[in-house]
Amino acid sequence: MAYILGIETSCDETAASVTKDGREVLSNVVYSQIDIHTLYGGVVPEIASRKHIDKIIWVIDEAIKQAGITKEELDAVAVTYSPGLVGALLVGVSAAKALAYGLGKPIVPVNHIQGHIAANYIAHKNLEPPFVCLVASGGHSHILHMKDYHDFEILGQTHDDAAGEAFDKVARVLGLGYPGGPKVNKLAEEGDCEAIKFPRPKSGFDFSFSGVKTAVINYVHKEEQNGNEINKADVAASFQKAVCDCLVENTIEAAKSVNCSKIALAGGVAANTFLRKMMEDAAKANNMEFYCPPIDLCTDNGAMISCAGYLNYIKGVRGGLELNAVPQLRLD
Repeated sequence: MAYILGIETSCDETAASVTKDGREVLSNVVYSQIDIHTLYGGVVPEIASRKHIDKIIWVIDEAIKQAGITKEELDAVAVTYSPGLVGALLVGVSAAKALAYGLGKPIVPVNHIQGHIAANYIAHKNLEPPFVCLVASGGHSHILHMKDYHDFEILGQTHDDAAGEAFDKVARVLGLGYPGGPKVNKLAEEGDCEAIKFPRPKSGFDFSFSGVKTAVINYVHKEEQNGNEINKADVAASFQKAVCDCLVENTIEAAKSVNCSKIALAGGVAANTFLRKMMEDAAKANNMEFYCPPIDLCTDNGAMISCAGYLNYIKGVRGGLELNAVPQLRLD
C-alpha cells in the first residue's frame, strides 16, 4: 500500500490530491483561478504563478488533512513538471521538492499528459492497457496507443492549434468570453450543427484545427460586414460538430489500425458533452469499449497526477532536487 501526494500547477488550477495505490482517491482539492482570468479573456501567466504561490501550501495541507493521514505517512510526492506555463510549473515543483526533502520522501516527476490519461484509471478500476486514448485539451491534441502504462506510440497529433485552443478562439470571436470550451458547448445545445459547413481537414490520423477556426472567424466577419444577423448558436454548434467529427473519426480509425477494441478520452476537451456522446456512439457502432473520466477529472486536478505518480513510483521513476520545470511538450 502506498500513499501518494499529487501536486498539479501547470496552468491556472492549484491542485493537490492523495490517493492510495493510485486508484483510490482519498482527497482531491482544487483552487480555480477562472474568475480572475475571465477578466482578461484568458490565462495571464504572471498572475497564475502568483496565485499558485498564494494557495499552494493551503491546497497541499488541505489535501493531506482531507485524506485523514499525516505528512509522515506519505510514501512519495508526485508533481507535474511538464508541459505547462513555466512559472506555474515552478511553483508546484518547488513546493514538491521542499516537502519531499523535509519529509525524507522521494520526488516522483509526472508528465501532465500522462496525468490526464491516468484519470481514466481512477474512474475505471478495471481499465488496463492496451487501449487507444485521445488526449485533447487547450494545449494538446494527441491520439496515443497505450501499449502498457509506460509504453505508448503516438498515432496522431495536431499540426497547428490544439482542439481546446480552437474552442477558446472561436468563443472569443463570438463574444462568449473565457473559458471558451464550456461556453461554446453550452451555446451549441441551442443551435443546428448542420447549419453551416465548416471544413474538416484530414491528414492520416493527424489533426489541423487552424483552418476550421479561421473559417469561423471569416464567416463571422463576412456576415457582420454584410449587415447580416448572426445566429451564434448555429455557428457554435456547426464549429463544434466539425471539430468533434475529426476527433472521433481519427480516433476510431487509429484504433482499428492497431487492432485495438478499447478507446478512451482524456484532457479538458473530454469534458465536452457533445464529444463524449459522439465518441460513445462511435465506439458502440464499431463494437469497441469506451472509457471516459467524469467531468471533474477531465480538467486539471491533483488526483490524476497522484495516480500517474503512483505508476511512476512503482516503476522506480524518481526525481532529485535538481528537478526543473520543462514548459515544452515532452511525451518521453
